[in-house]
Amino acid sequence: MGLFRRRKKPRVSSLDRAADSGDLAHLEAFIRSRRGVEAFIEPRTTVTETTVILIADDGEWTRRRIDGPDGARRFAYRMGIPVYDVRLMGYPQRMRDFNERRKRRPDQQL
Repeated sequence: MGLFRRRKKPRVSSLDRAADSGDLAHLEAFIRSRRGVEAFIEPRTTVTETTVILIADDGEWTRRRIDGPDGARRFAYRMGIPVYDVRLMGYPQRMRDFNERRKRRPDQQL
């Protein structure tokens, strides 16, 4: 019957993954192809690891995983862009405006 058999603990599988070279390549390409890009470090959550969001001067943005807050700062320094902590600064208004424009005109790529 197995009443006294030890139960195996369920494996906790993470849906998240660590940053990889593809993430960094995407971030670098975004910086090279946009003007006025700034980096914002987003903290680790229970669902995702630390991420960095890059926001261009027109509000266009992209988000990718990064190897912790220090890794984000090193990346921004290497790329020569300013870096901020989103918990302290919040998201810039230009990003919210960009998202609003995109909602109003979903048929057009901005």
